[in-house]
Amino acid sequence: MRLGGLLKNTALDFPGKFSAAVFTQGCNFACPYCHNPHLVRLFGEPVDEVATLEFLRRRRPLLDGVVISGGEPTLQPDLAEFCKKLRGLGYEVKLDTNGSRPEVVADLIDRKLITYLALDLKADPAAYPPELAPNGSGEAVQETLRLLKRSPLPHEYRTTVAAPFVTRETIEAIARAAAGSAPLFLQPYRPDRTLDPHFMAPHPQPDRAALEEYRVIASRYLPTSIRG
Repeated sequence: MRLGGLLKNTALDFPGKFSAAVFTQGCNFACPYCHNPHLVRLFGEPVDEVATLEFLRRRRPLLDGVVISGGEPTLQPDLAEFCKKLRGLGYEVKLDTNGSRPEVVADLIDRKLITYLALDLKADPAAYPPELAPNGSGEAVQETLRLLKRSPLPHEYRTTVAAPFVTRETIEAIARAAAGSAPLFLQPYRPDRTLDPHFMAPHPQPDRAALEEYRVIASRYLPTSIRG
């Protein structure tokens, strides 16, 4: 695994679990508002996987779960093996993904290597903008959505409310596509650290009142709340 970071403990990232979080390097999306820009591309020496697993082995009595985030974890060729090691240590495993590789998600679910999943929905899945993702990404995300709706795996959806990509219309399209019992969390855009601040600068961002309006729109289709 190409690891770019380790958060030794968090009570916020895995519902109901006191967890650690590991972050993979490399992403196939280029969201201008990404708040982990240092993980989008490969750089420097990766965090040592053996040392990370040893830390997690020692901390098992104190931790319930491990979150695998990024970057985009499903790009890692040895993701399944890493999850297997975590499960062997007795951990619950949460995967954060952009949904671009449904076949990887399906394999992890079938092999019971993950126990929770968070899917980032960045725009209307039927029309992902090229400024965010390569052509065809929306189709892959829609397939991941269909997969999750068929699966008993506990999961959630997340949308960063960042203009110009998220509007009243796109929130409704996202919520309609994800409709069901799994929750959608709306996250405010964080301007302090982004992948492309020059792209984001000209776009006025939704305020708290707009976030609440979006929450009301989305809640017609699935449980929705504002996180952060």
